Amino acid sequence: MTERRSERRLVRYFCTAGNGMEHFLADEVKRKLAAEDVCQMPGKVLFSSSVTIVRVSELKAAERLFLLLKQESPVRLSGHTNAAKAASVLQSRLFGDINEWTSAVMTWSHLQGELAGRRTTVNIPSTSLKRRRKKEEGRESEEQRKEEEKCDEELRKSTGEQREEESGVRRGEKMSRETCRVEARTLEKKRKRGDEEDASSDKNVEKQRTSEIEITREDDKEERRVIMEFASYIQSGNKGMISETDLNGRGSVCDHTTPQLDHDVESSSRNMDNMAEDCAVENVEHVKTARGGDKTLLQPSRNKQQQPPSSALVSFRINCKCTGSLSRYLSIQEVSKVIGTGLTRLLGWKADLRNPQLEVNVYLSDDHCLLGIPLTRLPLANRSYIKTTGLRSTVAWAMASLAQIQPGFCVVDPMCGAGIILIEAAQEHKDVCFMAMDNDDGQLQKANENIVFAELGNRIHLLKASSMVLPLPSASVDAVVCDLPFGRKFGTKTNMAANLPLILTEMERVLCFGGTLVLLLSPQLSCLLKKLLAQKGTEPTSNQETELTELQHSPPHPLSSLKHQTTLRVSLGAIDGLIHKYIKTDT
Repeated sequence: MTERRSERRLVRYFCTAGNGMEHFLADEVKRKLAAEDVCQMPGKVLFSSSVTIVRVSELKAAERLFLLLKQESPVRLSGHTNAAKAASVLQSRLFGDINEWTSAVMTWSHLQGELAGRRTTVNIPSTSLKRRRKKEEGRESEEQRKEEEKCDEELRKSTGEQREEESGVRRGEKMSRETCRVEARTLEKKRKRGDEEDASSDKNVEKQRTSEIEITREDDKEERRVIMEFASYIQSGNKGMISETDLNGRGSVCDHTTPQLDHDVESSSRNMDNMAEDCAVENVEHVKTARGGDKTLLQPSRNKQQQPPSSALVSFRINCKCTGSLSRYLSIQEVSKVIGTGLTRLLGWKADLRNPQLEVNVYLSDDHCLLGIPLTRLPLANRSYIKTTGLRSTVAWAMASLAQIQPGFCVVDPMCGAGIILIEAAQEHKDVCFMAMDNDDGQLQKANENIVFAELGNRIHLLKASSMVLPLPSASVDAVVCDLPFGRKFGTKTNMAANLPLILTEMERVLCFGGTLVLLLSPQLSCLLKKLLAQKGTEPTSNQETELTELQHSPPHPLSSLKHQTTLRVSLGAIDGLIHKYIKTDT
């Protein structure tokens, strides 16, 4: 397995990202995946990596993950081009090399097999542990039962002695002997019955374990059979089209196919043969490792590939986004029709809008032409460890990454809301103390539910407190990350514009020298913050004094120790937010 990992070939992916998140994603794939050929464009990041799909699917800054099917230069048309000419140009551009399509689909099938293998090999250890615990509990209960029997025996003996004194020595001795015989027989029967129960219990546990393992193997075998059958459908379907052309000695795959296209289809079929064998071998080796030497799964896969299934069983759906000059000639529906017709005529696939086996996503603009196949059903931004959503998880992760958290740090969010920022930070950093504060009971309840759901109760500490009076000593915190409420998605009783100077002063006070402050602000609060920091080294004029008097009702704020590092604009959906980063340079 070590040799196979070292020989893994590079796979080309691309991820979508929110506006302003592209550079976060590009840095993440370089750092976590050792990615190569990283290309950043608006809303997307392209990269190549040889790591497993499981690690790729754990990216935090990405929205969705795709296998790159095709990357072309933008489709540029002259002003006098009609719709028919535009469709012809688009089809020739996308289907110039069929080998790219068949190779990409085989790679997609292999990656889906890896994801399916991860899902089906997790339950056996936990099930065995549960059985072991039940068996230990059974032993403990058996020991308790024996102790109770001993107590009963002693009680019977003491009762017998009392009866001896009352009825006489001889009668007492006789009864004592009879009692001992009866008790001896009873204990012997109980011991035999207990041994039989233990034996039957062990047999039942072993039988249940065997049946569960067989069921798991059958489910694993069925899932892998479906994936391999899907790959064989693609291979056999293409072979069927080529052999029909060769036997007739004339004609082509479709009416408009050129000799060069025939050559491409033949070469793609040969490539499919090789890749199908590799996929079958890798799948069987994976099952051997997970199940401990099951050799019976190789034969069904090969038998399926030898059968001539219909190519119509490969179903697909087109999801298209078209902008720029091309959208003036072809609508989204027309572009989808052009691509779908090409796939049906050249590869024999069948369109299915409701329940397709794979989906082809198409992005066409004046800057790029990308085609990809989604690798996960749900977006990567949908976190499985968050129960109640709040701030967008990708933005929360970006803020935590800007804080440059290190082991042993103390990190505080004085307006935590649902606790999303600290939960994202805790997923990345283990040996860190996190403190989440808020003055709203409802938000603290949501944060507590999320923390418990994410199993981080011993690492994130909740505290009800006001952000204007933090219950922390001065210079005691290494990083402060905070999403100041905009007042749009969640209401707030605090006038953020009026209290911003006091809130910033408290954050600055608790920060230690060299500490990091990361804030997410609305455009209005961002402008106000810039004004406040611009006035820190100058004497305010009369107009500025009047403005500050209207904005705050607190003593003068220093803010002189905060040094600006960067300001980034990110999309929050309906509106944009600005992430500010500062370093405390003086105490």
